[in-house]
Amino acid sequence: MSDHVIALDQGTTSTRAILFTGTGDIVSSYQLGHVTHTPHPGWEEHDPMLLLSNSKQCIDMCVSEAGERGVLLSQIVAIGVTNQRETTVVWDRRTGQPFCNAILWKDARTSTTVEEIASEITTRQVIDTTGLRPSTYFSGVKMRWMIANVPGVKEAVADGTAMFGTIDTWLVWNLSVEAAYVTDVTNAGRTMLMDIRDRKWDKTMMDLIGVSPAVLPDIRSCSELFGTMRDTVLKGVRIAGIIGDQQAALVGQACFNVGELKNTYGTGCFLIVNTGEEPKFSNHRLLTTPAYQMGPNAKCIYSLEGSVAVAGAVIEWMKDKLDFINHASEIEALASSVPDTGDVYCVPAFSGLFAPRWRDDARGVFTGITLSTTKAHMARAMLAGITHQVNDVVRAASEDMGADITELRVDGGASVCNLLLEMQANITGTSTTALGAAFAAGHAVGLFQSEEEFAHHWAADRTFTPQITEEQRNTELCKWEAAVERSLGWTKVGNQISRPWWKPPMNFVVPVISAVSASVVTALIISHKQK
Repeated sequence: MSDHVIALDQGTTSTRAILFTGTGDIVSSYQLGHVTHTPHPGWEEHDPMLLLSNSKQCIDMCVSEAGERGVLLSQIVAIGVTNQRETTVVWDRRTGQPFCNAILWKDARTSTTVEEIASEITTRQVIDTTGLRPSTYFSGVKMRWMIANVPGVKEAVADGTAMFGTIDTWLVWNLSVEAAYVTDVTNAGRTMLMDIRDRKWDKTMMDLIGVSPAVLPDIRSCSELFGTMRDTVLKGVRIAGIIGDQQAALVGQACFNVGELKNTYGTGCFLIVNTGEEPKFSNHRLLTTPAYQMGPNAKCIYSLEGSVAVAGAVIEWMKDKLDFINHASEIEALASSVPDTGDVYCVPAFSGLFAPRWRDDARGVFTGITLSTTKAHMARAMLAGITHQVNDVVRAASEDMGADITELRVDGGASVCNLLLEMQANITGTSTTALGAAFAAGHAVGLFQSEEEFAHHWAADRTFTPQITEEQRNTELCKWEAAVERSLGWTKVGNQISRPWWKPPMNFVVPVISAVSASVVTALIISHKQK
């Protein structure tokens, strides 16, 4: 039966191809990691050519593995692409060669560019037009930096030979016979260039960034025929789906009804709540972004999104920098070896705090440490810090929606940790239940006639319900807020204190030194099974 669909998932740390049946069961998969280049502090880059070659290899190996299990090539009817959003590539239309490495979504080199933009347009104008806030996060800011700093890009933009794109655009242009220069609404909606209402490139924002429609891809729905594969064993197979990775997770979790919310525990956390057919703007600094549009004539469904900068990265930090564990999978055993955090709180604001606080002056903090504190307490506190940040976004989304959120659907690498999900259910007070690109592609070629049909195939793997009292939860939340306060303003401290605390006026030198010598100051700097 010809009902198989491949999802090509190009992510921040790896690329993988997954073959699904028409009912959403995984037949085969293949994954390749890649290096993130950090040529300067705060800079993070990927080699676009490596991402392309890895994508081709993953497709070929996935199909080969499926063949060993009896799946014929003729049974694969479509491929869909899902990708790390915001990461930006610029290449030469004539040669197909990138001008530079792709700038990652979490790259921080453009902070000065953001300040320049803020002096030229108000944040309110940007929000009202694009649903986003000026930030190093978004593609348009990266484009402006490229034009100003990468040799040859400014000239190529002027003569129309430059091609800007997020990773979906780069891959489809290279993989399709038609060299289709396209993107979808979910990726375009993260550039800070798209009008959130009519889903077209906005002239004011293009002028601000310094680009024109000639150097930007066509904006399409998530589910339609974008082109035909020219390379790999899938030559001739239709490219029928494009959707950003976080929106793909929303679809994969079958969050098709208003108020349904998913969280992905990846390097960071990404929470998206379905808000329906009209853009909804947040009173709590969440971002307004397209959730999906399943066909060129279908209505666009919108969402509110909140991002947590650091989640799974905390576990890697414990492994690589603190030597608490030898492998990420060991974190659950370590954190479970104690019944609680020992009143230790961790705010993992290693690169500031994202939604809903948006404080880039915050830095990581451990507080409540005593001589009884062990690395197990600290490990558990770090997991708790992830859940508290997620809860901050859940609460903001709930208030924006004007209704309680009763279920949080989750996925991502860290969701394999049962303890993390138990703690999440406790702190949010909601049940936590542990395919999107495949759905978009399958929908375009007629495998799924509706969201409801796809949702019928969705099944929960594990469900966690709150196990603490409301009083216990309130105590936790109060102490979390106190810990967050201690993390704020850290990067500005040196600019605020006129003299060191240890250098008082001369007539107080002796008593102060005496008092200090009698004290001790301690400073410690411190994933869903789908079916």
